[in-house]
Amino acid sequence: MSKFLIEVPHGTDKIECLHSVAIFLSSGSHFLTNADWGCLDGEHKAWFVMDATSKGEALQVVPPAYRKDAKISQLNKFRLEDVEELLRHHHV
Repeated sequence: MSKFLIEVPHGTDKIECLHSVAIFLSSGSHFLTNADWGCLDGEHKAWFVMDATSKGEALQVVPPAYRKDAKISQLNKFRLEDVEELLRHHHV
């Protein structure tokens, strides 16, 4: 499994924003009910992290109305040794 960051934007209108939050909270999904929101800082998006086998699997957790605008990024960590190996591989 891989770890994914899912970013889900929604409209800036106050009613639309609250509607989006209500949809996430009433979904029953642990991921959605524990999403982090940027609305109070003017960033009308929700974020959550999950383990999944693919981006497609991660997308299925997003409510259907928000899927087309969702951004899914696979996350990884680097060790210093990884960077050194990559630099050797690229002859830098």
